[in-house]
Parts: sequence; C-alpha cells; structure tokens
Amino acid sequence: MSDLSAPLSSASAVGVPSPVGRSLLYLVVAGVAWGTAGAAASLVFQVSDMGPLALSFWRCAGGLVLLLGALVWRSHRATAGAAAAAGGPAEPRRRRLLRILATGIGLTVFQSAYFAAVQATGLAVGTVVTLGAGPVLIAVGARLTMGERLGRGGVIAVTGALVGLMVLVLGGEGGTVRPVGIALAVLAAAGYAAITLLTRWLGRDGGGDSLSTTAWAFAIGSVGRLPMAIGEGLLPHTAELARVVWLLAYVAAVPTALAYALYFAGAAVVRAATVSVIMLLEPVSAAVIAVTALDERLTAATVVGTLLLLAAVAGLAAAEARVAVVRRRTAVPA
Repeated sequence: MSDLSAPLSSASAVGVPSPVGRSLLYLVVAGVAWGTAGAAASLVFQVSDMGPLALSFWRCAGGLVLLLGALVWRSHRATAGAAAAAGGPAEPRRRRLLRILATGIGLTVFQSAYFAAVQATGLAVGTVVTLGAGPVLIAVGARLTMGERLGRGGVIAVTGALVGLMVLVLGGEGGTVRPVGIALAVLAAAGYAAITLLTRWLGRDGGGDSLSTTAWAFAIGSVGRLPMAIGEGLLPHTAELARVVWLLAYVAAVPTALAYALYFAGAAVVRAATVSVIMLLEPVSAAVIAVTALDERLTAATVVGTLLLLAAVAGLAAAEARVAVVRRRTAVPA
C-alpha cells in the first residue's frame, strides 16, 4: 500500500500508466473490494450475535490500526527525497483540516445512516436508494461546484447504471418502502456525495495524501461509532471466536483500509460522476459472490442488472480515458 500516496500528476516516462488510468484501476479495485464486505459481514452474523453497528465500529477501528501501521512503515522506509516525492507539495493547514474533518464526518454520516436505512426499510430498498441517489447528487453537485459536465453520453451511462442497480438489487422481490427509511437512505447518499465532491475538488490542485486522509477519517469515524457500538453490544458472543476474528480482520484490511485508500486516491483525479458510477461495482461484486460462494440462485435479474452496470462503468471509464488523452495532448505544447 506504500504507493497509494504517489503523486497523482502526469507520468513522464513512456509506458507508465497515466494518472487517470491508474486512478480508474484504483476505483475498480475499491468497488470490487467493497462488495466483499457484505459477504464477510453475513458470515459474521451467522456465527455470532454481533450487530451491524458493532461490526461497523470494528471495521473502522481495525482499518485505522492497519493504516497507522502502513504510515509508520512508510515513514521509516522512505528517505528524505522519497518522502518529499510521496507527499508532493505541502498542503496548507486549513485545507488539510477541512479535508480531514469533512471526510471523517461525511464517512460517519454515510455508513451510519445507511445501516439505519437498511434497518428501517430493508436491505434492497435501502441499498437502491442510497447507491442510486449518490450518482444523481454527485452529478448535480459536480456541475454546480466544479463545472464538470457529463454530456449526453454520460447522462445515458448514469441512467443505465441506475436502471441496472434497480434490476440487480430489487430483482423480482418486492421491497418494503417506508418514508423514514427512504429519508435515511437519502441522507446516507448525501454523505457519500459530499465525500466524493470534496475529494475531487481538493484533488484538482494536488497536495493531498490519500493514506493519511483515510487514517484520519477512520479515527473520527471510530470515535463517532463507539457509543452506538457499545449500546448495541461491542463484543460478540460466539462458539467460533477464531473465525469471527479472521473475518473481522479481513473486513478491516481489504474492503476498508485498502479499498478506502484506493478510493480517495482515485476520486481525487477522476470526474466525480464517473467515480460514483464505478463504485456501483460494489453490488455487482456482492451479487457474484452470493451466486458463486454462498450458493444463491442465479436469476435473470442478476444477469441483466450486472450487464447494465458493467456496460455503464465501461462506457464512462472509456470516456474518462479519452478526456485525459485529449488534455495531455493539448498540454504538451504549453
């Protein structure tokens, strides 16, 4: 993970991936990794009495420990010159404070409100509203705050992604729609949109370190989640403690520490609306795991929804790469 903080500037050597290409890869890996968290959580719930709020706390706290270890290892490993190259230009203190506080609060609001929405209106409806409202809020926010335009092709891709999400998650099962749950899901989407837009806005000028940003966000999130986790029951009661510990370690390492560090690194470079659609790979990954590893039935809705989402992600990723190529070519004479 030490290369996550590498400067997201233009590559000068031939054969080195462009910042946009590298960032798209970061986002794809993060989205797929997020999709594995649900499967791991379901296994934890099967063999213990741990609740979702306690799991969310341990996920955040475990990710924080791992990221702090990565930061210490990086500081010991890097020479003075390498450290300067890794961190890039120093970020102003006020801007760094804004990045840390807003990301931590936004992450806490996003995950806590999402869990509450799922509890209030069910997993299917809560997921569709949260993940579906996110790209819309982000596209509107990016247009108003940064002047990023989707264009007709982008609008079609986002629409296709939202349709694919609804088909994939809802499928043929009816969901229970409750106003309180919908409101909480929209709040979760707003928290996610705020994180994405802020990361993109600050990332346009560089100077941020995705690894330290993620660590600080998890520190704030752990403090915010702790009272709720204690109220729910912080420690699990289980006859398979070793299995629960291994699952919690996986959730903290892969879909948390690694995935969020990659997400923040990628979201700083790629257009905000593209980020939001690529992250819809999360339900695709979860659906694939459910069919292949958890013996759930493969339905037509799963196939159609997955294909629609993958087509939308591929279309926007290709458009992002084309825009990056044009920008590099026009920047060469200057």
